[in-house]
Amino acid sequence: MNQSDQEHRADVVVVGGGNAALCAALAAAETGASVVVLERAPEDARGGNSAFTGGAFRVAYDGIDDISLLVPDLTPDEQRNSDFGSYPKSQFFDELMAMSGYRADLDLVETLVESSLPTLQWMQSHGVRFIPIYGRQAFRVNGRYRFWGGLTVEVSGGGLSLVTALFESAARHGVKVIYGSKAESLLVERGQVCGVAASSNGTQTLYRAGAVVLAAGGFHANAAWRASYLGPGWDLAKVRGSRYNTGDGLSMARAAGARTSGHWSGCHSVFFDANAPAFGDIHLLNQQKNYFTLGIVVNARGERFIDEGEDFRNYTYSRMGAEILKQPGGYGWQVFDAQTAALLPDEYRVRHATRVQADTLPELMARLDGMDRSVLADTIAQFNQAIDYSIPFDPSLKDGRRTRGLQVDKSNWAMPIETGPFVAFQVTCGITCTYGGVAINAQGEVLSEDGPPIPGLYAAGEMVGGLYYGKYPGGAGLTSGSVFGRSAGATAAAFARK
Repeated sequence: MNQSDQEHRADVVVVGGGNAALCAALAAAETGASVVVLERAPEDARGGNSAFTGGAFRVAYDGIDDISLLVPDLTPDEQRNSDFGSYPKSQFFDELMAMSGYRADLDLVETLVESSLPTLQWMQSHGVRFIPIYGRQAFRVNGRYRFWGGLTVEVSGGGLSLVTALFESAARHGVKVIYGSKAESLLVERGQVCGVAASSNGTQTLYRAGAVVLAAGGFHANAAWRASYLGPGWDLAKVRGSRYNTGDGLSMARAAGARTSGHWSGCHSVFFDANAPAFGDIHLLNQQKNYFTLGIVVNARGERFIDEGEDFRNYTYSRMGAEILKQPGGYGWQVFDAQTAALLPDEYRVRHATRVQADTLPELMARLDGMDRSVLADTIAQFNQAIDYSIPFDPSLKDGRRTRGLQVDKSNWAMPIETGPFVAFQVTCGITCTYGGVAINAQGEVLSEDGPPIPGLYAAGEMVGGLYYGKYPGGAGLTSGSVFGRSAGATAAAFARK
C-alpha cells in the first residue's frame, strides 16, 4: 500500500454505513459536531445489512395511541379494522432476557426497551416512514387484522428505504460520507482513540477525530471466521446480507484493547432459498423462507426434524439456518398444501424462488430432486393422522392445534397436507449476522478488557455483544442498532467537544 500524507479532521468519525452507523452520525451532527462516515462499500451497495432487511422494528407500545405516534397517517378505516393489541415494556424485556437464556446484559436490555418508542419517533423526524406490517405480521380474523408475535410496524419500502431516508437526512445535516473507504486501524494517542486509518484504491488516509463510533457489523461474511467461531460447515452458509461485514471493526476494537462480549459461537441464520447467490443481492431480495410454521419441513431423507409450530416464527426463525445446516447435504424442503399456501407472503411468490408445484402428492414428490419419496410419503401420512382435529386452526395466535405421538410433534398450526395443488420450496442455510461483539455500556462506550471505557471509542449495531444468545426476537436488531447508534453518536459528540 502506498502511504499517503492525506489527513482529514472531524469531531466524530463513524465507521460503517448501515442503520446503526447513520443513527450515530445523525445524533452527533444534531449537536453541531462535524461528522465523517467511512463506508467500505461503493455508493451503489451502501447500507450494510440494514439495506437487505424487511425493515421491521420491534418496539414497546401500549396500544393504538402509541402506534398512531409512529404512523400518523393511519386512516380511520385502518384503525377500525386493525387489532394492534399492545406490546408492553415488560413483555419486550422478558422476551429478550428469556431468549438469551438470561445471559443478556441487563443494562443494555433495559435501555433498548425503554428507548425503543422514543427512538423510532426520533427516526420519524429524520424522514423514516413507518407503517403497520399488514402483509407479513397480521392475519384477518372476523373482519379485523390481528397482529402477532410482537411485531407491528415496519419501514415503508423496507430496509433499502430505511437507509435511503437516513442517508438523505445525514446529507441535510452536513454529514460527509466517504464511499469505498476501508477502515484498517484506530489511531490511539496516550490511551485515547483519536481517529481512524483507512484505505481507498491503495492509498491510506488518516481521519483524525475527537471520537470514533464503530458500527461496521459482525463477521457473517467472513467464511474463515465463521468456520473458526461458529464451527465446521458454517463456511458453506450463504450470506443473506452485505458482503462487506467481515469483522474488520471487531479486529480494530480488539487491537485497541476492547473487551469481547456475547455469543461468539452463535448467529442469526434462517431458511434460505437453496439456489440464492452466495452473497446478498439487493436486486434479489426475499430469499428467506420464514413461514415454515404453516407447513412442514423435511430433509433430503423425507424426515421432519423440527417442531414447525413451537412458537411464532418471529421467535424461532433465527435458528432455522443452523438446523438445516445439520441435515444431510445441508438442505431440505418446506411443504404446503393449498389450504396454507394461500397464506404465504410475498417472499414465497417471487419469481426466483426454488419452487416445485403439482396437483397431487405423488407428482410433487417425484419432482423433488434427491428426495427419498417413500419416506416422505410415510412422513406426510403419519403427520396427517396425528393431528388433533378437534382444535380449530387460527394462525393469528398460538392455537394449540397440534400433533400427538410423533417423534417430533408440531405444537401449533398443524394442518394436514391433503388438498391440492401442493407446493414445496427447497431451502438451505442463510446467515444474517453474528452475535459475538464488543462490550459496551448503555451510553455506547466501548469497555476495555480491564473494565473502564476506552476513551474516545464507541460502538453500535451488530458489533455489540451481550444482547443475543442462541435466540433472537425478530425486529430487535434494527431497533437496537438505532437505540445504541443514537446513544453512541450523542455521547461521542459530547466527548469530542471536550
